[in-house]
Amino acid sequence: MNGLPLEISEFERRVGYVFKNKKLIGTALTHSSYSNELRVKHIDCESNERLEFLGDSVLSLIVSEYLYSKYAGEHAEGDLTRMRAEVVCERALVRYAQKLGLGQFLRLGRGEEKNRGRERKSIIADAFEATLAAIYLDGGKERAAEYVLPFVKEELKAIVGSEIARDYKTRLQQLVQQSEGEQLEYVTVGESGPDHMKVFEVVAMLNSNIIGRGTGSTKREAEQKAAKEALMLFGEI
Repeated sequence: MNGLPLEISEFERRVGYVFKNKKLIGTALTHSSYSNELRVKHIDCESNERLEFLGDSVLSLIVSEYLYSKYAGEHAEGDLTRMRAEVVCERALVRYAQKLGLGQFLRLGRGEEKNRGRERKSIIADAFEATLAAIYLDGGKERAAEYVLPFVKEELKAIVGSEIARDYKTRLQQLVQQSEGEQLEYVTVGESGPDHMKVFEVVAMLNSNIIGRGTGSTKREAEQKAAKEALMLFGEI
């Protein structure tokens, strides 16, 4: 494992998995800048790009299965899609990688090292996915899930019950679009309070008929509540 700043056993301790094939984890932690430098010297060294490609799909599958088993009974498909997007995006992956201190273990080329590559979001996010793929190949999907789901579950705590998970406007729009010629719009019918404490009242209208009403400190919040009321009217909630 030449080129790793810290011992591989310490990385295995942090991810909670001991590799049978140590070459896999070495590859997962190898950035293309490092492998390219070695190839110039005619030394074969694979980067983590292919593992990152696989890890992206493995992550999506594991998260999708978890969301389906945990939340499918209370959230529509659109909600599950948005929840998945939030926990597999680069921003979330960076947080997961930072919790592991993953950047310390990367093998980087001299240029990337000087440019603080260990802190670059895209690099550590890709390495997190590559590590997931390495565990998947070495130990199977169950072990890969054991590695990634604790991060995902923690991330979901901040999402479930939020507007991200419950985008009522999108759900109402999808429902309305099932019938041709239907026109859905939101109209602000009231505004009260001082500038720093505004309260907006919005109605959701379908073909000029009021189907929902909501109030909130922002127009978006009021629209979401109006859409929720409309979904309740249609028996969708």
